[in-house]
Amino acid sequence: MSGKYEVFLGKDQQYYFRLKAANGEVILSSEGYVNKSGCLNGIASVQKNSPEDHNYERLTAKNDAPYFTLKAANHQVIGRSEMYSSVAAREKGI
Repeated sequence: MSGKYEVFLGKDQQYYFRLKAANGEVILSSEGYVNKSGCLNGIASVQKNSPEDHNYERLTAKNDAPYFTLKAANHQVIGRSEMYSSVAAREKGI
C-alpha cells in the first residue's frame, strides 16, 4: 500500500497509525498499540503484507457498507479500512 502513514497518540494513551492516500482519504486504520515501537512494527507489517491479495478479508457492515481488513501471515488483523460506498470503491481502496 502506498500513501502516507500518520502515527498518533489516542485519548486512551495508545498509539495508532492511519494510512492516507494522496487525496487525503484514510485507507487503513490500526488497532491501538501500547508503545510507539509496536505501532511502527504494525506499519512495517502493513508494508510487508499488503501486496498479497489473500491477506485482505472483504467484509460488509451491518449497514451494507463494504470494507476490508488486512491480516498478517498469522491471521491477526493489522488494520481496518473505512467504509466504502460500493464494492468497486472498496476494491479500488485495496
